[in-house]
Amino acid sequence: MPADAALLGEVPFFAFLDEEERATLAAQVEIVRHPAGEVLFNVGDPGDSLYVIRAGAVEVFVRNDTGHRIVLETAGPRHFFGEMSLLDGGPRTASVLVSEDLEAIRVDREDLFKLLQKHPTASLDLLAAMGRRLRQTGELLRHTASRNVNKEIEDTRSRVQRVADWIAEFSGSLTFLNLHLLLFFSWIVLNTAWVQHLGFAWLQPFTGFDPFPYGLLTMCVSLEAIVLSVFVLLSQTRQAAKERIRSDVEYEVNLKAEMEVAHLHEKVDQLNADLLARLEKIEGRLR
Repeated sequence: MPADAALLGEVPFFAFLDEEERATLAAQVEIVRHPAGEVLFNVGDPGDSLYVIRAGAVEVFVRNDTGHRIVLETAGPRHFFGEMSLLDGGPRTASVLVSEDLEAIRVDREDLFKLLQKHPTASLDLLAAMGRRLRQTGELLRHTASRNVNKEIEDTRSRVQRVADWIAEFSGSLTFLNLHLLLFFSWIVLNTAWVQHLGFAWLQPFTGFDPFPYGLLTMCVSLEAIVLSVFVLLSQTRQAAKERIRSDVEYEVNLKAEMEVAHLHEKVDQLNADLLARLEKIEGRLR
């Protein structure tokens, strides 16, 4: 049954074809009908055809990482879907459910090949239509590109946060410990009585400024501990935030893996049901 070439002219994918090219294509395609409630195809199914709706409606949907059904589009008359598989022969990128009794034009790769054999210049028209669609998709992706969350956190650190991270990292090193041991040893030695009686004139101004029990040293160490603890707490708060982000990412990855396994089980069950249905038909014909 020949399809209406005028209907193909209203489809953006074939809008650049001239009347003769559309007539050639319309003479080759076929009309298909599917009842409401039928799943036309699922994500990952092999496919090599495009559908142009003459009557009825379909829902184009996917399932997200949590298994929820997300309707991408509700297509009605003069809408089309499945163009990616028509061009590259790859698997379907979305599932399609017939929501109203469907009557559609199906254009497969063989039809497209015959068109290009008769009208080679039609390939440029199809490339122009596909390029326009890719530009629209690229514009959407440009505003929704994902980013590395950890890099975003690092890049948005304030100067105080950078200093806090450096101090927290340095305070946990052996260099920090050795410097404090050397400082405490020098402080105590310079404030002992026997150093003051050594007779070194150049050393006298640096001795006896904090005699036992070293109250100034105690106060300096206490102030250092207070300030250092604040910086360490600031750094630990940031590290805790990064750990939460890492945990969220790991949770999403694990959840996605679980959902992929569930989708595979669902697909295998559906393939099994389809196989049994076909075997029943074959058995009925043999009887």
